[in-house]
Amino acid sequence: ATVIVFNHFSSTNEWTAMKVGKWSFLRLLGPGVVFACVAYFLSSVIIFVALPWGNQSYKDLIHDLAVSHTPIDIKPNVFNRELKDLTLYVREKEKDSHFKGIFISNMRKPNAPQIISAEEGFLIKSPDASKIRFQLKKGTVHEVSKSAGNYQTVNFDGYDLTVDLPAPARMSAKAFVSDRELSPGELIARIKFFKSQGLKIFGPAVELSKKFSIPFACLVFTLLGIPLGIQSGNSGKSGGLAICLGIVLAYYFCLISSQNLGMLGTVNPYLSVWIPNIVALLPAIYLTYNMQRESGILKKRMRH
Repeated sequence: ATVIVFNHFSSTNEWTAMKVGKWSFLRLLGPGVVFACVAYFLSSVIIFVALPWGNQSYKDLIHDLAVSHTPIDIKPNVFNRELKDLTLYVREKEKDSHFKGIFISNMRKPNAPQIISAEEGFLIKSPDASKIRFQLKKGTVHEVSKSAGNYQTVNFDGYDLTVDLPAPARMSAKAFVSDRELSPGELIARIKFFKSQGLKIFGPAVELSKKFSIPFACLVFTLLGIPLGIQSGNSGKSGGLAICLGIVLAYYFCLISSQNLGMLGTVNPYLSVWIPNIVALLPAIYLTYNMQRESGILKKRMRH
């Protein structure tokens, strides 16, 4: 935005008129800095709030879809073996979650296998979506203790049997959370936890630093864009647009490269994502100094 605006500003000779009127180049930076601060604030809101929320909402949706399509289809008059160490047989299926004439072989405890029969039962998913619960009505539990050689039966009016779902449904929503979905405070906590466990902190450290370096780029781009826009005034709008595209492509190429180096530990992870800002800030300072110096020289000539 600053390149295009000040490119037009220069091509219409307004910058020349301001220099003749003894205006300092630094005076032009005022509106640009205000614009940069607004962009910095909006970028910070996106990086700190909108981006983590959007990414996590998307992953929550993927998780919910994975859970809702759990490959458990209990069919009547068939021995269903989808659940680990559990064989389920039902005589009738009135609804997706209501069954009658239930027979369950529970082998989750090899030393104490169970045979459970019930007149009817209901299939209920747990709130965390990683388990299911069979709510059985009016039945009997037959249990054999191989170690003690005992056999016992228990009659019940109500009995709940909780079972872990198979993958991918047993994955919790927390398993989908990556560094990009965390706030700065959560990233700092994750870094401390990784350090205490002797793990590498490159990933969360890079992400934490990037949350501050990306918005700061708005300030750097403004300082760089104003002098570039003025100096490219003679090249017209197409020249200004080409400069814009070149700057953006160069910045993101440098950002991706330095970010990857930081995640590999080749470069300090906190410093890695600031390299593009430093690379862009140095010519911005140099160009600003030259433009201010040029306006100062013109002032002296006008006095003489």
